[in-house]
Amino acid sequence: MKTVSSMIVILGCIAVGSLDAQTRPPACTGVEHRQFDFSLGEWDVTLPNGRPAGTNHILSINGGCGLREEWKGAGGSTGTSLNAFDATSGRWHQTWIGSDGMMLRLEGGLRDGSMELSGTTTGADGVKTLHRIRWTPLGGTPAVVRQLWEASTDGGKTWTVAFDGKYVRKS
Repeated sequence: MKTVSSMIVILGCIAVGSLDAQTRPPACTGVEHRQFDFSLGEWDVTLPNGRPAGTNHILSINGGCGLREEWKGAGGSTGTSLNAFDATSGRWHQTWIGSDGMMLRLEGGLRDGSMELSGTTTGADGVKTLHRIRWTPLGGTPAVVRQLWEASTDGGKTWTVAFDGKYVRKS
């Protein structure tokens, strides 16, 4: 009898869950969740001098609730990032992990047509570095996006370029 009762409770929970899923709007369908979609695709990346920097593959994951990036640098480095819009805070978040051991947590949002995310790291020497990365769609066919990564060790008074890449979507 206890087994039958347990099965009824489980089936009831499944039925309620199914009804609830049918009445709720799909997750991650708001316009905010699409703000970084311009970065989706396969990309060849060059430096300002035209030399190859690497390739990037960015895809939508988990039903459009996030983006996953897979970077392969021309010199052999690799990196992965997970990106998502947090509807609770109204901000985008990125966690980057590189083959050089760097872990970078960024947050921000769309600003003047660019996705701008920032965060802070602390070096082994205790020096704090503020990172600011902007992705700006430049249009064109194939699509072009500029990524400008700047760093500051004086609290944002002065900035130096850590990376400046031109992303051209592969056909």
